[in-house]
Amino acid sequence: MRPTTLGDLLDEAALTLRGTTPAEARQEAEELAARVLGDGPAGLDRERVLDGRAVRRLRDLVGRRAEGVPLGHLTGQAAFAGLELVVGPGVFVPRVHSELVLAAGRESVDGVAGPTVVDLCAGSGAIGLALAHHRPDARVHAVEFDPVAADFARRNAARRAALGDTAITVHEGGADRAGALTGLAGAADLVLANPPFMPDTAEVPDEFGRYQPRQAVFGGADGLRVVRQVVEAAAGLLRPGGVLVVEHGHLHGATVPALLRESGWFAEVSCRPDHEGWPLYSSGVRTTS
Repeated sequence: MRPTTLGDLLDEAALTLRGTTPAEARQEAEELAARVLGDGPAGLDRERVLDGRAVRRLRDLVGRRAEGVPLGHLTGQAAFAGLELVVGPGVFVPRVHSELVLAAGRESVDGVAGPTVVDLCAGSGAIGLALAHHRPDARVHAVEFDPVAADFARRNAARRAALGDTAITVHEGGADRAGALTGLAGAADLVLANPPFMPDTAEVPDEFGRYQPRQAVFGGADGLRVVRQVVEAAAGLLRPGGVLVVEHGHLHGATVPALLRESGWFAEVSCRPDHEGWPLYSSGVRTTS
């Protein structure tokens, strides 16, 4: 019998991971192989002969990924805006879509020296840490209510600070307490948020319905329970002229902009799409009222 090579397993894995594009399946298979073998994906040798333990381990990880377990929960890390972050069960794995939220926030403070930024519903701290990485003059506060996720945010913050990034401050508490936690009433230049926004009864892929933390995905009967908290918290945190950027997904392309306008706290409200043209996030500028 011919020995099993890494190339054999990667080809097999790419066929198993049918919920992704061929390129994505190949990349995910390589990341899982790197996890098993202790090598970086770029250093994998397709001709390497694998022993039985490595074969079983890789097939197990590929099978779990095919069931919907987030890739980051299997590898222990996730890439976001050029950063490698520690993630795992109990924390939402940041998505590439949220890099558009980060980009909008960065653009809004391009002309502000030493901006004060609050990342609400921070999860692993991805958005706040990426902002601090790209704007080392920024003062960033991350607010997360779930203790497991907040611990991941603190671990990532310590890791990034050790690598030379500007340190951020992580606060454990809900978005509705952000003003008291940060002490920044009326002082923030930018509030960024990726709150849970799916209605409780929405049908979602297993990755989000079974394996990502429920409290990071579902936001009440209409999906807007935490979004409303974010809007109110941002109104209290932002200075006049400060900007809120909140992710809300395709279901709320009309409801969240309406919520911002009807609040009376925000002007210049707009909704922007994701990479595929679906509504992704809305922004607004804090008024003086």
